[in-house]
Amino acid sequence: MTIRTIIADDEPLALERIKLLLSAYPDCQIVRECRNGKEVLEALRSQQADLLMLDVQMPGLGGLDVAREIETSRPPMIVFVTAYDSYAIQAFEVNALDYLLKPIEPARLQDAIERARERAEMEAAVDTHEKFASALAAIESLGAGEPARPMRFVVRSGSKDLLIQANDVVWIEAADYYACLHVADKRHLLRESIKKLESQLDPGKFVRIHRSAIVNIDCVREIHREGQSEGWILAANGDRIRMSPTGWKKLLAASGSR
Repeated sequence: MTIRTIIADDEPLALERIKLLLSAYPDCQIVRECRNGKEVLEALRSQQADLLMLDVQMPGLGGLDVAREIETSRPPMIVFVTAYDSYAIQAFEVNALDYLLKPIEPARLQDAIERARERAEMEAAVDTHEKFASALAAIESLGAGEPARPMRFVVRSGSKDLLIQANDVVWIEAADYYACLHVADKRHLLRESIKKLESQLDPGKFVRIHRSAIVNIDCVREIHREGQSEGWILAANGDRIRMSPTGWKKLLAASGSR
């Protein structure tokens, strides 16, 4: 699998060092070299990329600025490269894959490339599963007056695909650009945003109680509130799930209407 890579650094010597280090990884194909964040964003408009290796501090737009301005449902993976460790928290707030300090150590770069490979392989597998899931949903909705709500999800488990019944899902957790389905004591990754899943699932059964969590109300065992602040629920599988004040109201409304 080829990982199409854009590298960006305003220092020519640093750019050359990144190119030299990446030459040890034939599957990392450098498709563009940039000197600042503006060039990176321009490159992304015409060039598909899987991985960005960005210097944090560059003239005009730095690496963090680029990460915040990327507008796509499937953004590339980002590895930040910098001489300073003070940006680490900000880097991971924009979902960075890794954070490398200059001078880049070959062993640390290898770790980052391995993570990129694993993520790329996972996304490729999810693509295949989504096509299958879409075909399955189309079959289920034949003859219906409106699109049917998902009755099951197709997820990857090792070398096989699993069909997870929607009713078996205890809760759904936002996980980066994915959603994590909690089913009993197992977790399955699905490449869907939690916002999209909320719009697809039956609102009388699945309630978004927090920006990062949707729960199956049939699997709610206890509701805990701490004054007017956020509370939490105890799910049937033993998980404790954060609940916002708005989520608490939605949960009570859905429970009372059943």
